[in-house]
Amino acid sequence: MAERAQFEELARQLSAVGAVKRDMGRILPPDCPAGSAAVLTLLGRHGDMRMSKLAELLAVDMSVTSRHVAHVAARGWIERLPDPADKRSRILRLTPEGLEQLDELSRRTTHLLAERLADWTDDEVGQLIRLMTRLRDSFGDCRSAPVRIPAPVVEETTRTPAST
Repeated sequence: MAERAQFEELARQLSAVGAVKRDMGRILPPDCPAGSAAVLTLLGRHGDMRMSKLAELLAVDMSVTSRHVAHVAARGWIERLPDPADKRSRILRLTPEGLEQLDELSRRTTHLLAERLADWTDDEVGQLIRLMTRLRDSFGDCRSAPVRIPAPVVEETTRTPAST
């Protein structure tokens, strides 16, 4: 097992991943903020779904999901169809325009990664993918699982009566 210093360094490196994510966010088209890109990506990856499932996958409140969905729907990137199983619900589906936008997002992301990792070998990129996949697997579905921090261990001391 790794030593404490290695885990501390890993924690520092993982917090620095935020800078990578911010840089990736800067390449998004002006009319497609990160929340909208996430909606398109999840619909592209998982197919048609209800808004409740999308909220679960996004790991955000239904009101936040609703705003993201309204944004992409207003641009014609998704359609909201009646759910045959429950007429009160809607099924979200990518439109051809949404698929085009998703392709554009993929092109931009791929270009940025290829540019920033140009000095990496194919093996190094593959190793990073394998290790990041393994890291995510080790944490399971961390989107909905509550973080449990163990209570500190308090050592009991034995008191002896004071001598008089």
